[in-house]
Amino acid sequence: MTEPSNSKVIVEAEGIVKVLGSAPNEIKVLKGIDLQLQTGELTLMMGPSGSGKTTLLSILGCILSPTEGKLTIAGMKTQNMSKEQLANLRRKHVGFVFQSYNLVPTLSAVENVMLALDLRDINGAGAYDQAAEALEAVGLGHRISAMPSKMSGGEKQRVSIARALAGSPSVILADEPTAALDAKNGMAVMELLAQVAQDTRRAVLAVTHDHRTLQYADRIITIDDGRIAGSERPKISGNAVAVAAH
Repeated sequence: MTEPSNSKVIVEAEGIVKVLGSAPNEIKVLKGIDLQLQTGELTLMMGPSGSGKTTLLSILGCILSPTEGKLTIAGMKTQNMSKEQLANLRRKHVGFVFQSYNLVPTLSAVENVMLALDLRDINGAGAYDQAAEALEAVGLGHRISAMPSKMSGGEKQRVSIARALAGSPSVILADEPTAALDAKNGMAVMELLAQVAQDTRRAVLAVTHDHRTLQYADRIITIDDGRIAGSERPKISGNAVAVAAH
């Protein structure tokens, strides 16, 4: 299928294999994954527990290194990078959203976002302005001084998304971002991720088990037994229901 002309590949994984443990007890978790993430798109990754989704997400985020295969992020090939170089790449080009929010309870919303900017060597007045702008983008411009203890689950996840967005990373990776939320807030968060992808031209990849969120996906990837078992573009094909049934 022809890709949108205004999108470009920002993350490319080729032949990704990941083996955990050592012989004779080694386990091949990923078995040759080929995947591209494009700017301006929300990709949802689904699959049964133990299929390799979290391991793949960790490799795409430069937390784990593949046993075999190539990974390119924002034009940079990672296979020969040192740990320090990978850490720098991760800080500058990858934003993470976690299901448990991972907010510092003693910091306000804007301070939590500024903490992520500090890791990207952005601080001072510029950091405050960028953090406030990121919170405004996720609908929390009126809550920049709120403490996590005074926020709802949906608001905490919005702060987490703002934190991932601040500093203009190339890709945002979200691990079960709706898992800790009720249905209404879960749908709102996934809709927000789709909006972030479209409005900021970021590539967004989210792992999910929630079939109700498929309507927001530009692409749906199914992982099974360490391999990509399916890839659909429901917004183009109208096939979200079929993918959900799969």
